[in-house]
Formats: sequence, C-alpha cells, structure tokens
Amino acid sequence: MPPLNETEFLALAVAALDKLEADIESAADAADADVEINRTGNVMELEFEDGSKIIVNSQAPMQELWVAAKAGGFHFRHDGSKWLDTRSGAELYAALSGYMSQQAGATLTLK
Repeated sequence: MPPLNETEFLALAVAALDKLEADIESAADAADADVEINRTGNVMELEFEDGSKIIVNSQAPMQELWVAAKAGGFHFRHDGSKWLDTRSGAELYAALSGYMSQQAGATLTLK
C-alpha cells in the first residue's frame, strides 16, 4: 500500500481509535472487567483494576499505531484493510485482546 498523506492517515487513525474505544468498552462489559478508558486526541490510555496501563496512540510521521503494554512496545501499520504488527504480523485486535486479557486477569476479546 502506498504511503498516505498526513490528512489521510490521521482520518484513518482517528476512525481506528474511535472503533477501538467502543469495542474495548464492549469487551470489558462482556467480561465484567474493570477497564477505565481515557482518551485525549490521538492517545488512548486503558487503566486496569491493578493499576497497570496500556497506551495506544497514533504516530503520523511513521503512519503507525503504537501500543505500550506490560508485554512490551508494539508498532502496527495499516496494510489497506487491517492494522498489522510490523515485527510479528499479528493483527491489532488479536494482539490487543491478548495484552488486555493479561493485564485484566480476565479474557477480553475484541471483535
């Protein structure tokens, strides 16, 4: 996929973060897990019952979504249809479901 211009990337990233926020709320409700979501612009902070956090933010210069979790730091790039980890190739929702489940102590599945 050719690089997007900054406006195109920001629109894609905002849409992804909006959907992710709603889907995280649904997954937390379904698992009866306590996940506090705080979002400021392109940065979303998830705080879990034990005080641990996951940060998801967009990086326009790199055209990536970055995720910081207990499991480490991960970069996801859009391939035209989905966000994929630049190292492992894992899809964002599958990877984030795992990171959240680890930190919440309950199975959270993003759909």
